[in-house]
Amino acid sequence: GKYIVDCATLAEADMTSMDEAVKAKGGFFLEAPVSGSKVPAANGQLIFLCAGSQDLFDKVVEDGLNVMGKASYFFSATVGFGTRAKLVVNSLMGTMVAAFGEGLALSENVGLDPLKIIEVINGGAIQSPVYGLKGPKMIAKDHATNFPLKHAHKDMKLACEMAKAAGAEYSVMDKAEE
Repeated sequence: GKYIVDCATLAEADMTSMDEAVKAKGGFFLEAPVSGSKVPAANGQLIFLCAGSQDLFDKVVEDGLNVMGKASYFFSATVGFGTRAKLVVNSLMGTMVAAFGEGLALSENVGLDPLKIIEVINGGAIQSPVYGLKGPKMIAKDHATNFPLKHAHKDMKLACEMAKAAGAEYSVMDKAEE
């Protein structure tokens, strides 16, 4: 009758194995990987991407997950769907940051003020909080991490493997993962 809520981002097969082990002992399992890093965690702004026991989700969402985060989504009773959602989100973030970094470098290389380029981006249709947060740090060559590259690489690798297994076109992601 124990409850296990796992917020790690692991391979889907690992989450499934944990779910089976917990259920075999009579417990309830919820995978709940998070979208967000140090700053969102410190500010209670994480986003939980959940799958598994609907009953457990219902028990922990208000007094647990939503205390630590700003939103919690339940994708499926099938464990693995939370992981899938997390990998989609993180792979998109990875490709966005990679392309953004290249764009800022290009702006510098052709004599444009990259801070002005960030202003243009932030005022247009492609505006994203990540650009406003990461852009000035990139320009200042401030490489302090909120989410270590080894973890981003792991997630992007898992996302590429997931896409390949699903037969999905993921060529931009594959290139960014390199």
